[in-house]
Amino acid sequence: MTATNEPTINSSLLTCCPRSQVKRAPKRASYERAPAYALIDRLKTAHVAFVEQGEPRIVPLTVWRMGDNLYLHTLNGGRLSKRLNAGDLLCISFAVTNEWVMTKSAFHHSANYESLVLFGKASPVTEDAEFDAAFRAIINQIEPGRWEQVRAPNHKERKATALYRIPIEEGSFKRRTGGPNDDPEDLALPVWHGVLPARL
Repeated sequence: MTATNEPTINSSLLTCCPRSQVKRAPKRASYERAPAYALIDRLKTAHVAFVEQGEPRIVPLTVWRMGDNLYLHTLNGGRLSKRLNAGDLLCISFAVTNEWVMTKSAFHHSANYESLVLFGKASPVTEDAEFDAAFRAIINQIEPGRWEQVRAPNHKERKATALYRIPIEEGSFKRRTGGPNDDPEDLALPVWHGVLPARL
């Protein structure tokens, strides 16, 4: 682990430095790309955070993966596109609650979840081939083969859309699974405990 915010590199893992290291419940953390990629592909919705005029901002967006890159789009010339064009560091988070963990004490109630926090900088996509490939990826991920059935973006639509690529490099994945962790003295309480599916 480095002492600065310069990431260490390993092609099979997400890079990690102090800002992206999981410090609380590190046994639940993973820096493997596979679970991180699976969560991105499952959700395709992220919260993208940045600093504007010295204040934090966070925006929920459709964010998808193609290879080792994230992609997102916004209105060309809009407020968000100006921030992304500035090349500032972004913090991007994905999270889902899979189950509620119900315990015999109020304190120990919890959730079984998956979460991912990534850090990176956005670059505008300017080539038509990559533009089409990125949108083909998201549309066909939602419904296989759909891109081949629909009309491709025209010149006006391309001009109005700002598409950005963010390399997936630094971050951490975290997951909780399993049942309740009750205190021994609470086990005799006449209260049901167990796991409930989270209803989306």
